[in-house]
Formats: sequence, structure tokens, C-alpha cells
Amino acid sequence: MVPMNISTFFMGMSVCFSLILAIGAQNAFVLKQGLKQQFVFIVCLICALSDAVLITGGVFGFGKLISQFPLIITIAKYAGALFLIVYGARSFIAAYQSNQSLVAQGEDVGNLKQVIAMCLAFTWLNPHVYLDTVILLGTIASQVTDKLAFALGAILSSFIFFFSLGYGARVLQPLFAKPLSWKILDILIGIVMWGIAASLLLAN
Repeated sequence: MVPMNISTFFMGMSVCFSLILAIGAQNAFVLKQGLKQQFVFIVCLICALSDAVLITGGVFGFGKLISQFPLIITIAKYAGALFLIVYGARSFIAAYQSNQSLVAQGEDVGNLKQVIAMCLAFTWLNPHVYLDTVILLGTIASQVTDKLAFALGAILSSFIFFFSLGYGARVLQPLFAKPLSWKILDILIGIVMWGIAASLLLAN
């Protein structure tokens, strides 16, 4: 059995972490679910497992398939932009109407199916996911010999990031005991969503 290349493993971790660190639509959704303590585990798991599938596909050749069929990116671009516009509008409406404070721990305040659907949409309708996680990671991985070590490092990085974001949000609980904090968060999320949607629609 060939030993794993540790340096390549950590290379995969660092590259993946740098790609998912930026506050985007998916990360903002995970953060909000973490603050609400609503279906945190399933949301983090869906994001991490989705990344694992995309990373594996990118590292082991799926990136080449997508580059040959750019229609996949085009469909994700417009479907994702529409979804972000709608969700951003919902965030602005929530900021205007809502007077909520932080919900009590363990309280069932939403629909699991709806949360799962939105989580999947944030992941699979985001063309940046395909461009970054699949094509870019796949390109970098093509330059290393131990692709398995690279993929495992990237996947572990994704799991660590999403679960840290989801459960680490609890640190901010005292701040979000005030309704004003939720209004500000909803406004910021709305701006992020519409900003990303605009960047998708304006991109060549």
C-alpha cells in the first residue's frame, strides 16, 4: 500500500479552505441556521457532502466534462441568479417586517424539507461551486501525483469549515438576542444575495 503524501493532503486542505472561506450565499445561509440553531447538523452535512461529491468529481476528471459542456454552467448561472434574487428579496422583507429575537434552543421553528431544499439550491444552483470546487480544484489536482491525498484533504477542509461555521455561530448568540441584530443580518444577507446575483448576470 502506497503511503499518503502528507504535503499534498495539506495542500488540498489549504486550497479548498481558501475557496470556501469567502462569505457567499451558501455560507450566509449556514451562518443564519447556526444562529437560529435550526437543523444545523443536517445543513452542515448537506453542504459538506455536496462539496465532497463535487471535489471528488473535479479531482478525478469531472472538471473536464463540465469544461466541454459549458451549458451546465449557463443553466446554473441563470437559475442560481433567479434563486438569489428571490431569497435576497425575502431577506429584505424579513428585515422590514420581523421583530424576532434569538429563538430558544431546540425549538422547532421551521420546515425541515424547506430548509433542505434551500440548502441544496444554495449549493447546486451556484455556478461558482462548479467553477471553483470542480474546475479550479480539478486543474490544481491535475498537477499533483497523489490525487487521493489532495481530494481527502480538500474534503476534510470542507467538513471542518461548514461544521465550524454552523456550530461556531452560537458564540454570537448574546448579540442576536436583540431584534435589531436580526434586522441587520437580514439586510446584509439580502445585499450579499443580490450582489452575487448581479455578478452572475453581468459576467461574460
